[in-house]
Amino acid sequence: MGSLVPGVPLIYERVDGTVYSRRVGELERTVVGHDHDPRTSDGRPLYDHIQEDKMWGDIRRTARTNPTLQDALERAIMIYQLSKTT
Repeated sequence: MGSLVPGVPLIYERVDGTVYSRRVGELERTVVGHDHDPRTSDGRPLYDHIQEDKMWGDIRRTARTNPTLQDALERAIMIYQLSKTT
């Protein structure tokens, strides 16, 4: 931040996850930051992981009052458990 000049406006640009600043009328850019994109251990974005967990929670809650969904969920659980033993 030591290179800021009072009264000289800056333009901020984002290219491929990198944020740059440059003075109005100049072409030279300076890197000022990067997008923060947290990932889970499997490489997926954290947001996608959270949304998937939320969806499964919604499925479990809905299955309590929906016999067809409860049956499908029980089958999916059985297939999952069987796949772990082989």
